[in-house]
Amino acid sequence: MIGAARQGLALARFFLERGADVILNDRSDSAAMQPVIDQMTAWQLARQPQGTLSWHLGSHPLELLENLDMLCVSGGVPLNLPLIEEAIRRHIPLTNDSELFMQFVQGQVIGISGSAGKTTTTALMGKIVSDALENTNRKVWVGGNIGMPLIEQVEDIRPEDVVVLELSSFQLELMKTVPSVAAILNITPNHLDRHGSMEAYTAAKANLFRWQKADDWAIINHEDMGANALRTIIPGRWASFGFRRSPGVHPQVYQSSDQLLLSNGIQETEILNINEILLRGRHNIQNVMAALLLAYCSQISLDRIHDSIASFTGVPHRLEFVREHKGVQWYNDSIATTPERSMAAIRSFSEPLVLLLGGRDKDLPWEHLANLVHRRVHDVILFGEAAHLIEPILRRAHSATSLVKIHTCPALQEAVACAASVAQAGDVVLLSPGGTSFDEFKDFAERGERFKQWVQQIS
Repeated sequence: MIGAARQGLALARFFLERGADVILNDRSDSAAMQPVIDQMTAWQLARQPQGTLSWHLGSHPLELLENLDMLCVSGGVPLNLPLIEEAIRRHIPLTNDSELFMQFVQGQVIGISGSAGKTTTTALMGKIVSDALENTNRKVWVGGNIGMPLIEQVEDIRPEDVVVLELSSFQLELMKTVPSVAAILNITPNHLDRHGSMEAYTAAKANLFRWQKADDWAIINHEDMGANALRTIIPGRWASFGFRRSPGVHPQVYQSSDQLLLSNGIQETEILNINEILLRGRHNIQNVMAALLLAYCSQISLDRIHDSIASFTGVPHRLEFVREHKGVQWYNDSIATTPERSMAAIRSFSEPLVLLLGGRDKDLPWEHLANLVHRRVHDVILFGEAAHLIEPILRRAHSATSLVKIHTCPALQEAVACAASVAQAGDVVLLSPGGTSFDEFKDFAERGERFKQWVQQIS
């Protein structure tokens, strides 16, 4: 098992319960991993699994491959790691928690992926299914890349249950067993520091459709170039969504005036007025469209779909309202770990903006965001590792019509204080970093929680 984080630990427990001997391997040393070791030791004492657990920390020696039946790879581990390349050369099977989950699960699985919006869409789809299954003995399970891996609960999932599974490119690159109803919301530059190229990143996403069967459903954004290009590999049925109607007679959702319409290829049905959507931003209308189609292809009634969407208030850390203080509104969009996600967040507001931008860079282009910042933001506060990289790009994008003033802070807490000092009544202060959280926090959720804590402390 390479990688002793969330996915690796869940899969280790799964195998140990079934009597397998597990080696947990991580590049972090034993001192850094001691809390995890203690956690697993406590679990073993409580559960008394039949399998044995051993650790190898700090390196990935090839000797670990001796007498190995299977190599399980956590999502953040690159496949060009020498240990993995040698395992492939020796024909040792590679897998991950998501592939094994799909092989064992008995219920219907609905899968969602994309460069942006997949967590909001997954949470909304989970609500739609949960509402639809209310007052029945069926259960909805939501997990995967959102929340906890579901591999440990796979035997509790009954054939009549429904699983809504968020899938990242990291999980998909090793998968060949995929959901029967699946959507790819968009494909734009992301995780290039991990995949190396857009071609490799797109190929990983494409596995969500590539291995489907003839009677499965694939759903794409027909206005997104990357997602729409995957139409050629879809082996089964397909549907699409976008703001404008797409040519053809396939099922699709699109906007006409203020209405979202569903076309089944023969007739059109008004489903929802966009003013009923409680989420901010044009990108969230697309997320709603995707969930609507996923639900329709899963044979959920249109009335149920409408009511669930109209009562959905969103997901923490995704354009989440934090507080209003002295006429300034504070929003937490910590999930925005790419410049493109930050651009979508900026476009969600018409109010004057103070933007907190930074974190750790993912080798993605910042130029388009820099141009938008100069048109829409009056103060930008840079923080974290990426601050020194973003600042010259912002200054190069400066023009005579620029609105922005640039401030630089070493870390997020100082950035919050700086924002409080420059924001005026009527402003929105927006944390939408464009970079990952790993320079300062364990994940985007911790960054968002700390942001909210510091904002609440402003007096």
